[in-house]
Amino acid sequence: MTRTLVVVGNGMVGHRLVQAVRERDLAGTWRIVVLAEEPRPAYDRVALSSYVDSWDELALRLPGAEFDGDDRVELCLGEPAAAVDTAERTVITSTGRIIGYDALVLATGSAPFVPPVPGHDLPGCFVYRTIADLDEIRVAAEGVRSGVVVGGGLLGLEAANVLRGLGLDTSVVELAPRLMPVQVDEGGGALLRRKIESLDINVHCGVSVQRVEPGLRLALSDGGELDTGLLVFSAGIRPRDQLARAAGLDVGPRGGIAVDSACRTSDPHVYAIGECALAGGQVYGLVGPGYAMAEVVADRLLGGAAEFTGADTSTKLKLLGVDVASFGDAHATAPNALEVVHSDPVSGRYQKLVVSDDASTLLGGVLVGDASAYALLRPLVGRALPGEPGALLAGPSAGGGVGIGAMPEDAQVCSCHAVTKAQIRCAITENGCADVPSLKSCTKAGTGCGSCVPMLKQLLTACGVEQSTALCEHFAHSRAELFEIVRATGIRTFSELVGKHGAGRGCDICKPVVASILASLGSPHVLDGEQASLQDTNDHFLANIQRNGTYSVVPRIPGGEITPAKLLVIAEVARDFDLYTKITGGQRIDLFGATVDQLPLIWRRLVDAGFESGHAYGKALRTVKSCVGDTWCRYGVQDSVGLAVELELRYRGLRSPHKIKAGVSGCARECAEARSKDFGVIATEEGWNLYVGGNGGFTPRHAELLAADVDRETLIRLIDRFLMFYVRTADRLQRTAGWIEAMDGGLDHLRAVVVEDSLGIAEELETAMAKHVENYADEWRGVLEDEEKLSRFASFVNAPGTPDPSISFRSERGQPVPVRLGIPEVTAR
Repeated sequence: MTRTLVVVGNGMVGHRLVQAVRERDLAGTWRIVVLAEEPRPAYDRVALSSYVDSWDELALRLPGAEFDGDDRVELCLGEPAAAVDTAERTVITSTGRIIGYDALVLATGSAPFVPPVPGHDLPGCFVYRTIADLDEIRVAAEGVRSGVVVGGGLLGLEAANVLRGLGLDTSVVELAPRLMPVQVDEGGGALLRRKIESLDINVHCGVSVQRVEPGLRLALSDGGELDTGLLVFSAGIRPRDQLARAAGLDVGPRGGIAVDSACRTSDPHVYAIGECALAGGQVYGLVGPGYAMAEVVADRLLGGAAEFTGADTSTKLKLLGVDVASFGDAHATAPNALEVVHSDPVSGRYQKLVVSDDASTLLGGVLVGDASAYALLRPLVGRALPGEPGALLAGPSAGGGVGIGAMPEDAQVCSCHAVTKAQIRCAITENGCADVPSLKSCTKAGTGCGSCVPMLKQLLTACGVEQSTALCEHFAHSRAELFEIVRATGIRTFSELVGKHGAGRGCDICKPVVASILASLGSPHVLDGEQASLQDTNDHFLANIQRNGTYSVVPRIPGGEITPAKLLVIAEVARDFDLYTKITGGQRIDLFGATVDQLPLIWRRLVDAGFESGHAYGKALRTVKSCVGDTWCRYGVQDSVGLAVELELRYRGLRSPHKIKAGVSGCARECAEARSKDFGVIATEEGWNLYVGGNGGFTPRHAELLAADVDRETLIRLIDRFLMFYVRTADRLQRTAGWIEAMDGGLDHLRAVVVEDSLGIAEELETAMAKHVENYADEWRGVLEDEEKLSRFASFVNAPGTPDPSISFRSERGQPVPVRLGIPEVTAR
């Protein structure tokens, strides 16, 4: 018999519960009704601050949040519960609808706490909790220059990051004597404050707001005053238990719906999970415990006996680019606990281990500035230390650190999915998993926050699984190794390279890679001699092939800056060749629908007008996007267009393991979206901030700060080193984000190499880039000046100039678009 489960709340925890029930309820026992207060499907509230990167709520949406195609789930957006009648087992919604239930789960979450100071509700005061809150803050930020966040905890610093991203002069006011007082101690808080202040965020600790006066003047407890254009309260949360109180369910003396170990409330048919629940006398303000509660309730609903016995409140996060981690008894509250501290203000690292009085057991720790040891240390809490505490903090480079072998078999490697070291070892040794993707598929480890992925690789190695870096069956070397071989030996042909260092004749994987390496090292035109046969289809025709067999032509428009005369040329070419035209996201103009024999004719018109190839077809620099900067914008502080033009012309034609995109923003308002690019530059009052490792695509990543407030000359020198280091050492089709992530030491190592020249190769990298800049030549012009190359551009070898008759177009919105060829129907006889 089908039963009805009503879930009140559609946040991350409520969504997890529905997913868990649907995954386990194979017999379709439960019909689920989800009552959502917000008008949008569930989204990643933990990543809320990233919403300001694109203002695209789809980027935050949780997988499967719409439950499309699942007729067992009824998702009621914008229809919250108004009342619960436990006697009748019904829920009344905001629309007056009455829904009966067999089981009810309250996942109503929490609400921001706003200190009851006079003036807290004046215009210009906001809270930081939902997408709607951020939309309101965004509107309010227009026309003001400063913002204040009340609260220096985790959410407060996230809110500060949002205001900073909106281009506001930002201040944080925290009542406690340090930032993040729940997670870090005095030493860690001091370093965290120093790092936050270095980002031009003003920090006021140990003070409170006494009142907010009209005009948004804040009177502080230390007698000071702050004038601001916008005020955000992010001073903690309170469980949303009003629905439960009104229904007569038990709540705690300080709030929270009281639940037992089954997450059941005082009514056996009603459960509560997440930040609205009071479990074991504690309200958890983290999503992890909420997920654990959701799993318990899902199990109970399907006849199980799972119990919630508490949760790991360890935290690892990156705030404003600063790594912060806290685990176990971070504040050394256990009797006679000892603290072992390593503080290095020069390198910006603070590490503390809390151990038992005999220094034999790890109790907890705090990591600020470098949290790479978190994944290995956290599972050891409550267990015997594998070494002397001081040596553990010293790290591998100093002969210390924690190895994967020190972890006990029952320690959780993946806390998101409760996967132990023993389970992963079993997957490797008994189920034959030989790489990280297969481990993810087999155990779910690494599919949550992803912080355990490095340990998965270590376990593979520890189990004797050799992880091949071979490019393909024809080369036993990685791309980086092949690059060094070509560079060191001076080999300039594929046939010589595969003959001396490989086997066979090559394939579609290794040929384009070698072609790219040869191009990176300054070989002649990509269509010269043997090189032409190595290129993939797009590089072979210096244009992108489209779905109907035609090609797109994309001339370079550095920095998006173009004269009316050149605009006229593009318009005339599009008109004369009947091409579809579209403005791209990278400030260029696509011309679609050119047949292969038309390409040289189109290039001739464009080249004669001063255009050159935009390399839209190659794994090379594509664009350097820019805003208008201080030339036109009232907020701009630097010439972003001028710098974007200079950078695009400098790096044009640079072949690389993957395509490269860049952006330059003239101020912190970030209109060029530079932090979503492989390298992004954002102007400051003192110079330029350089960010690296961002990208869009299937797995969007935000770029991270590599260097701050550098002058133009230094900036270009660092970009030279960064790009050339990437070109030399990245794997095939590895974007800069994945390259940095896979690097031992990650961004810190990259910074050491690029900024501090730790490997002593900076001059060599700069020289290589200078050679590239000096030898750049337009590839379109190279074809136009060579009759042999021109002969390649024909639809039919035996009938040059004859267009492909199978290509046709229809009109859509006044422009030609492809007529798709039908697929022949196959019928059975």
